[in-house]
Amino acid sequence: MRPVRHALLLALLPTLIACGVPQLVTPYRMEIQQGNYVSQEMVSQLRPGMTREQVRFVLGTPLLTDIFHADRWDYVFYRDAGGAREERKLTVVFADGKLTRVEGDVVPAPAVRPADGAAVQEKQQ
Repeated sequence: MRPVRHALLLALLPTLIACGVPQLVTPYRMEIQQGNYVSQEMVSQLRPGMTREQVRFVLGTPLLTDIFHADRWDYVFYRDAGGAREERKLTVVFADGKLTRVEGDVVPAPAVRPADGAAVQEKQQ
């Protein structure tokens, strides 16, 4: 009887130790991604006066279209990657079917201007 008791104790001891140390066993956290990812480069392509079709081509289909505000599209992106949370929001507003305003967390990328020599070469061609 005594050897069985020792074997049982030796089998349960690692299990009890593992339960007492929370850093030893961590659950798997799945990365959750929802919405449309809108980059700075995509926002940089937007220009006032663009049609709805042009905006949809650049940004993709909006995540939210409100029936009470038909001239407003909302692009929301949410990602939860193992505790690191990223959230982006972009609102595109139209008037008479043309883009008038862009609001949100994503700002356009800074414009990159070519060197003066490159600009001169383009003009000569």
